[in-house]
Order: sequence, then C-alpha cells, then structure tokens
Amino acid sequence: MTSTVETDLTQKLETSSLEAAKNEISIGKDTADIIKAQANEAFKNGDYEKATDLYTKAIEIYPDAILFSNRSFSYLRREWYGYALIDAKKALEYDPKYIKAYYRRASAYMALGKYTLALSDYEYVTKACPNDKDATMKYEECKKIVTRIRFEKAIAVDESSKSVANQIEINTMTIEKEYDGIHLEPDGRVTKEFMFALLPYFENQKKLHKRYAYQIILQILTMLKSLPTLIDITVPAKHKFTICGDVHGQFYDLLNIFKLNGPPSEENPYLFNGDFVDRGSFSVECILTLFGFKLLYPNHFFLARGNHESLTMNQMYGFEGEVKAKYTAQMFQLFTEVFNYLPLSHCINNKILVMHGGLFSKDDVTLKDIRAVDRVKQPPEEGLMSEILWSDPQPQNGRSESKRGVGLQFGPDITERFLKLNNLEYVVRSHEVKQEGYELAHNGKCITVFSAPNYCDTMGNKGAYITITGDDLKPKFTSYAAVPHPAVRPMMYANQLSMFGLM
Repeated sequence: MTSTVETDLTQKLETSSLEAAKNEISIGKDTADIIKAQANEAFKNGDYEKATDLYTKAIEIYPDAILFSNRSFSYLRREWYGYALIDAKKALEYDPKYIKAYYRRASAYMALGKYTLALSDYEYVTKACPNDKDATMKYEECKKIVTRIRFEKAIAVDESSKSVANQIEINTMTIEKEYDGIHLEPDGRVTKEFMFALLPYFENQKKLHKRYAYQIILQILTMLKSLPTLIDITVPAKHKFTICGDVHGQFYDLLNIFKLNGPPSEENPYLFNGDFVDRGSFSVECILTLFGFKLLYPNHFFLARGNHESLTMNQMYGFEGEVKAKYTAQMFQLFTEVFNYLPLSHCINNKILVMHGGLFSKDDVTLKDIRAVDRVKQPPEEGLMSEILWSDPQPQNGRSESKRGVGLQFGPDITERFLKLNNLEYVVRSHEVKQEGYELAHNGKCITVFSAPNYCDTMGNKGAYITITGDDLKPKFTSYAAVPHPAVRPMMYANQLSMFGLM
C-alpha cells in the first residue's frame, strides 16, 4: 500500500514538474515574443541599437532562429558584419531551413567581400523559393560579381605595367566652347582662387570639366607617391589644428564644416581621417575638393586612408557607380590607384596618433612598425594595415573578435600599453557613427570622431570635429547637425546588392 502511494505521489510530482516546465517555457516564449515586438518596433523606427539590445534580451529568455535572424538584420544595419554573420549561422543551427537566415548570411558575406560564399546562399534561396523575384535578382547580381572577379584574376598582369595614370592623355581632352565652368591655370596648377570658386560651383551641382578633374587626380597621385605611410605633423604653439572623421560623400556637410570652422589655409590646417567617399551621393565633389586643398596646401592639409578607400567597398557602396555616371570608368580605375598611395596614419607633435580604425592584435607594435607597412595595395584581410583601417575599441579589457568581421576589438588595457610603449598621450580614430559625432573611450585615451551628420539620411546623429593647439593638445569638440542637400538620396549609385539591409 505504501509503495502504491509513493508511486502515485512520484508520478504526480513528475507530472506537476513537467506541467510547470511547460508553463515556464510557454511564459518564457510569450515574454520573448513581447520583447521581440518591441525590438521590431525599434528597428522600424531606425533605432538599431535599441533593437539589438531588445533582441538580445529576448534571445536570453527563449532563443530561436527568428530572433537570431532578426538580430543579424540589426547588426547589418549597424554595419557590424562579423556579428551579423555569427547570428545568421546561429539561426541556421536552430532551423536549417529558415530562408531569412540564408538571406542574412549572404548579406554579411557580401559586405565582407566573400562573394562566392554569398552566391552559394543566394542559390539556396532561389532553389527553395523559385518564384521569389528579389532572391533571383540578388543571385544574378552576385553571380555577375563572382564572374567578373574570376575574369579580372585571369587577365591580371604585373601591377607596374597596368598603371592607369600612364594611359591617360590629358592633351586629347579639349575644353568645349559651350563649357561655362571654372578653369585651372594653363599649367594645371590649383590656386586659391580656383578652390574658392570650386566650392560654390559644386554646391550648385555643376560638374567640373573632366580634363581638370583628371589633372587634379594625376597631380595628387604624384604627390601621394612621395609621402610615407606614417606622416609626422608639427603644430606650433598657439596654432590651431583640426581633425575631421568620415564624411562619406556628404558634400554639403563638408561645406558646413568649412563654414563653421573656417576654410583650409596655412593658418587653419586640417586632417581628414579617411572614408571620404561611398554612401553619400556627392562623393566625387567631396574627393575633388579634398584633393584640391591637398594640392593647394600640401603641408597644411592632410588626408588618411579609410577602409572605404578600397576597391571592394567602392564597388558596393556607390563610389564606382557615381564616378562612372559623372565621368568615366577609367577615372574610377585612376581613383583606385590613387587610394593605394594614401598615408595610413599621422602623428601630431609626437604625442597624438591618428588613424582611421584602431589598434592591433599584437602588443609590441611601434611607430617604426607602422612606418614600415607597405600600403600600396588593396587592404588585406589581416595584419597591421587591415587593423589600422578596420579595428574598433571595446569597453572591456583584452581583445575580441571584430563585430565587423575584419580587424579586431581592443580594450583600454591594450590602448594603455600601446601609448606607453610609443610615448603617446592618446589616439584619435574615426570609423564609427556616434550620436554626438564623437566619443571618449578608454579613460579619454581613445577618441572617435565622425563627421557625417545624419549618416545616410537615416541615423539622426550629429557630426563633429576636433580642434587642438600646438601648446594645448587637450581635444576640444564641436558638434553640428546635418544641413539640407539636393534631393539625391544616399546610395543612389550603389550596387543593388549593397542594399542588403532592405532584405
């Protein structure tokens, strides 16, 4: 009798525990669904950071393929391609047939330049959904890119024998009688008068004659070839110096910087820290303006390479399409050649190191090592050059995998050791949207400056620039809002597949 009672009691307890577990799971899923709905609303409103945080909370409660796929989507919008790829793969672990996860993984692969892997995912989607026109379009576009890359590799020749600059004949480019625009000097020199006529000329959406555009680009190529990878800048006592971050083809915001802070001159020097082009649809105007000022003030106007001064980025995010639309395919090839010669970093008064991305996977990197980097090439996927262009700071100590899928993330201890080893006070980098246009991290020793307000007309952020003086290296920040621009949307000239974030 006792045995029967114990058995019945055990069964009831097991049944009760099972029911409780089921109820707990049900409650957990219901809670996760509520949070997911809030995350979806934040995503819809363009608050991708909040959406990411909410998806993460929902995943902690009740993880599934949909939540990981949705968070991957948020990461894509934030350009955290490495994290997006990880989440897309995680979604497929939960549900190997979840089609949206294949979309997300393909998008991350595309952003990382892994076109063959992206093609495989797009192919899977088209087979699973043969009537999906969007999937078919993406598959065909990706297939074209893979085919083109294979063709380019097949016909590749020695770099020195295929310089685009050697193929350009300026003298054959005549100035038509009907051209009523501004002119360079007969010898091709850029003058102060020319630059101050160029700004309002571009502001009124006028196009500089291709002869003059080519002359500016060819002159800048010659100049950049003479420069080292790491440039030392001396700012005299009491003299101001301005550091700007990404401008991303937002020409009218670039003009606003000059209106707020004064135009470039020998008394008002500037450093623009990479990512001059892509995204914004006035990249040609931005880059010709920046190149023009560099020619006019070679020792008081400085340009550093960003991760978007590269072939893969330009093919995806608009610069290639824009140059071809406004000028020629040959000019785009020339820009690609010029970008290879841009310096990678600048050191101000031996105390401030400025580069586009961030620090390194090794602790023993010195300024001498940076000077020795062979920069004249497309950025590799790893190594010092890649890390200079792609890395990001993180709040915790140590290093971790890059949220972008290229470079790495480095903590305050990494920054502190690097500064101590190289006798520096702080580093300035760009590369990331910040709501106020700037951010101080790592106890103020790692500073981000981003100069493209309302990035892509969607982010709502301010832009900023930094000013210092030669005898006071403490950074001073100026934030500013976006200004109106003509009705030409961002990414107007971008490859269709670069719009992966809309999938």
